[in-house]
Amino acid sequence: MIPILMYHQIGQPAPKGSPYRSLVVHPADFRRQMTWLRRFGYRGLSMRDLMPYVNGQRHGKVVGITFDDGYRNVYQNALPVLAEQGFTATNYFVARQLGGGNVWDREKGIVHSDLMSPDEMRAWATAGMEVGSHTLDHPYLPKLSPELADYQIRQSRHELQEVLAAEVTAFCYPYGGETPELRAMVRNAGYLNATTTQGGLANPSDDIYGLPRVTVARSTNILRFLQKCMTRLEEKRRDG
Repeated sequence: MIPILMYHQIGQPAPKGSPYRSLVVHPADFRRQMTWLRRFGYRGLSMRDLMPYVNGQRHGKVVGITFDDGYRNVYQNALPVLAEQGFTATNYFVARQLGGGNVWDREKGIVHSDLMSPDEMRAWATAGMEVGSHTLDHPYLPKLSPELADYQIRQSRHELQEVLAAEVTAFCYPYGGETPELRAMVRNAGYLNATTTQGGLANPSDDIYGLPRVTVARSTNILRFLQKCMTRLEEKRRDG
């Protein structure tokens, strides 16, 4: 059983009372989390690097690291830490908001945050990190017609690959909105895995187009973080 960590932003949290403030993890906390993972012998991996462990082909102390939306503060604050630790991670980009912002949050009153530019996304990939897709515009896919949903899934991969000049194989459902039909669309579009917002640990019996994740919030202290990451019971069964 493997935890796939779900982050959004790594930066200074918005003022108290701001909507979704919990999704902004302070840079010092992120550094502390990655440092302690390394001290306990864990490796943080992108979805591309993690899949052999999820499939049971490889074994080891690993944790998946994912970021939703492609925020610039992840490039600024998380990428140097990941590089220092020798970790890789996947960031799921909204293809038509490169260099833009989280416009899908505007109606909820969520503070604007910049997203990575195309050059920053390419630099993210050049540093050994993975670029994944989070659709074209960040819609709630189950509310779209099948034709529009398929277009969001398929076209976002195409446009990201055009900018990146490399293959994009990881997908993430915006807001965790997915169905068996949407999972099939993701598979047919050429992705090799997809993550949700459903809580839980990934294991070989999971559908690789509906992998659960573990949320890391601003309020997640280091002890709780380590509890989320260390599946001691599974390790004991394997060792025994």
